[in-house]
Amino acid sequence: MTPATPRTHARTGVTVTALGLGCAQMGGLYRATSLAEAAGAVRAAWEHGIRYFDTAPFYGFTRAERRLGTLLTEEPREAYVVSTKVGRVMVPDPTVGPMEEGYADPLPFRPTFDYSHDGVLRSFEASRQRLGILSPDILYVHDIGRFTHGERHTHYWEQLTTGGGFRALTRLREEGAVRAIGLGVNEWEIVAQGLAVADLDLCMLAGRYTLLEQDSLGLMDECARRGVGIVVAGAFNSGLLAGKPTFNYADAPPAVAARAEALRAACAEEGVRLEAAALQFPLLHPAALTVVTGARTAAQVEANAAWFAAPIPEGFWARLKARGLLAEAAPV
Repeated sequence: MTPATPRTHARTGVTVTALGLGCAQMGGLYRATSLAEAAGAVRAAWEHGIRYFDTAPFYGFTRAERRLGTLLTEEPREAYVVSTKVGRVMVPDPTVGPMEEGYADPLPFRPTFDYSHDGVLRSFEASRQRLGILSPDILYVHDIGRFTHGERHTHYWEQLTTGGGFRALTRLREEGAVRAIGLGVNEWEIVAQGLAVADLDLCMLAGRYTLLEQDSLGLMDECARRGVGIVVAGAFNSGLLAGKPTFNYADAPPAVAARAEALRAACAEEGVRLEAAALQFPLLHPAALTVVTGARTAAQVEANAAWFAAPIPEGFWARLKARGLLAEAAPV
């Protein structure tokens, strides 16, 4: 499989490429990203045939949407698929500092959580303006769940349910403003809850179905049965499977770091880069539609594309299972 391999979601007809570009780093995640770097990353992705691009108002406090829209709208609209997110309304605020919520040099628009019917519509309309794209293809609810909200989770979940947030998403899909709706989250449990109360098409799941962890396997199987596509993000588990000491946006716990090292050693014995295995493993599951990776520069896009297309020896995945490094029920 190559980065440009088309993958079509049967229910909606949305066709993405097997590898997508995530644009959080375009917004200055952890360090400032220049417009030239962002443009180079998009250009490299385009040259590799990547045609799926994911962004959000939160990334750079609107910076990523503005940049991505400027770059994408140079191309024919039918040539690419774009997703963005709702759940945060961006409010003008001159007190936004130089480093807030992980973003370097964010723009002066403070994210305010709002998952209500009107909040979803306000956020979507603002995203259309920033992107310069009338109908983004996919709209995700961003960061709903206890991982983000803690004790406030019930409050925000009720905004989505009884407060009409899901109803607004359904309305946008019915009106043709978007082609698919779902959640964009870091915890698989909230996807299961969402499927119980809403007619979701595609969900972006970050870091929860990866080479390192497959606790979400039951959910993945259920999504496959129901025709709900999973967009896999965070395939490197916040960098741990790409040589960094971070997991879930924090220092990796010793047990998790040890498991990653065992995976790296097993891959090295097979002549496989751990990064290549990490990018290719999720798509072995029938629910997985595409893998989205973040990249700040053209060089990072080039590396991701090469790892994604690297050959994997026959029987490799079965041998990882035999070592106890993959869930026995994981499709390979």
